[in-house]
Amino acid sequence: MDALGDGNHTEVTGFILLGLTDDPILQVILFMIILCIYLVTISGNLGTIIIIRISSQLHHPMYVFLSHVAFADMGYSSSVTPNMLVNFLLGRNTISYLGCGIQLGSAVFFGSVECFLLAAMAYDRFVAICSPLLYSTKMSTQVYVQLLIVAYVGGFLNACSFTICFYSLVFCGPNRVNHFFCDFAPLVELSCSDISIPAVVPSFTAGSIIVVTVFVIAVSYIYILITILKMRSTEGRHKAFFTCTSHLTVVTLYYGTITFIYVMPKSYYSTDENKVVSVFYMVVIPMLNPLIYSLRSNEIKGALKRELARKICS
Repeated sequence: MDALGDGNHTEVTGFILLGLTDDPILQVILFMIILCIYLVTISGNLGTIIIIRISSQLHHPMYVFLSHVAFADMGYSSSVTPNMLVNFLLGRNTISYLGCGIQLGSAVFFGSVECFLLAAMAYDRFVAICSPLLYSTKMSTQVYVQLLIVAYVGGFLNACSFTICFYSLVFCGPNRVNHFFCDFAPLVELSCSDISIPAVVPSFTAGSIIVVTVFVIAVSYIYILITILKMRSTEGRHKAFFTCTSHLTVVTLYYGTITFIYVMPKSYYSTDENKVVSVFYMVVIPMLNPLIYSLRSNEIKGALKRELARKICS
């Protein structure tokens, strides 16, 4: 830590992440578990991207969105997990001031992109089920490219709001962050400067993204449900519902944990519970997503079988 000009305070140049536990044995156990989860996350999501890109049968908007969700999941997990594994392995929980800002910005970026992509996938299902004859027009290449641009630009702007507000904070005292990564809320608590604007702006931008994307998802599925209930064919209803279950599962898991962390009053849960839920949505969910989609999608399983058969026969 470097001395400030007035000599009364010290400027924080790094942070100490308190992590998940101080128990050395439990740290070794968590290291092995989280390492396995991370390896499955990278291989599963990378495999999803590859199979979608090389299989012409999967070159549809829904699977294009899914490939970008897989990319966002890899980035989201990678923004936090490698640093956490290094801390477990080396027994040091330090992170530089610059590294903290980068970690915060990357986590917010990929998390925001995933919110937009889940909303785009809900809209895609809405068009496919409620207006199947107009699907090629309403979900043309131009439309889904525009939706992807909105997702990445929206994620970038949200990440900028968090990062700029983080760097506007002044830290001149405690530098022990009660978390396993540089989350914004515990960082604000350590600041010795005026936090009125830096605390409000990220909350507004993140809250706006959550409200807008949840609204799009909710409205899309309300119309989907109405359309399914109007179907006379039981087989048609089952098929339409089956195409939505994997996406609904992912949406429920993702937004359920986000709601617990950022919407529920903090008096309802402890800091340790916050950490556990954060591990779930930042480490575990990115691993579950490719498993959920691949197990529930006959097209992905079929494409995988065809590609494996082609490799074996060649």
